[in-house]
Amino acid sequence: MGLIRLRAIALDLAILAGHLVLYPTGVLPERPPAPPPPDAAARLPTDGRARRPVVLLHGFIDNRSVFVLLRRTLRRHGRQHVEALNYSPLTCDLRTAAALLARHIEEVCARTGHSQVDVVGHSLGGLIARYYVQRLGGDHRVHSLVTLGTPHAGTRSAPLLSAHPLVRQMCPDSEVIAELRRPAPECRTRMISFWSDADQLMIPAETARIDHPDVISRNIRVSGVGHLALPVHSAVAAGVLAALDAADETPDRTPAEAPDTFSVA
Repeated sequence: MGLIRLRAIALDLAILAGHLVLYPTGVLPERPPAPPPPDAAARLPTDGRARRPVVLLHGFIDNRSVFVLLRRTLRRHGRQHVEALNYSPLTCDLRTAAALLARHIEEVCARTGHSQVDVVGHSLGGLIARYYVQRLGGDHRVHSLVTLGTPHAGTRSAPLLSAHPLVRQMCPDSEVIAELRRPAPECRTRMISFWSDADQLMIPAETARIDHPDVISRNIRVSGVGHLALPVHSAVAAGVLAALDAADETPDRTPAEAPDTFSVA
């Protein structure tokens, strides 16, 4: 095992210890902002006057507390509306979580005056968001989807925890993964995947890439960052911000870009 991988494991363990302390703060659902007064409707931000809202979606057996640092980075750089959605660990079907995400995004759009949002999903959260975009018509609401360590092609580590139905849906031969391989010629959402060569839960590591002929995709390889560190590492947060900004500047349909690579080791 190389030095970079050992460092990534050590960092993941340190992050796990810190996250266990923060975890209770994210158990309850996030309280939505207070609605604007009736005479403020005309002043609601629109797509031409403000950045789109960003919706954050956590991974398996986690909650919104994992996004404390990423949320701070996004807000500090002009993303005024950043919200995190909790889905229940008792959820047994990824499709159910995707339907919950759909309802939440409709509510965010109605409350903020935007017709679209951006979504950032970690691990299973990214797969839930992609299912919503590709299979539930969510591409009309999601401008850009950023995934962090998401098993887009299914991971072989999942059988180790296969007692849970959601974990089984992350296996390479699951029905959900098969559905995401189907044609999606009208999908308009830009998808940006951050995948790490030191991600211990993605087996093989390349399973976190998005490789679909119909999807506007960009794969960004991160070197030296473990699975748990992806949503909290400052360099990854900066990369997410840059990817969202770059997606704003590209035409509606562009070929998939060549994968980028950056190292934090």
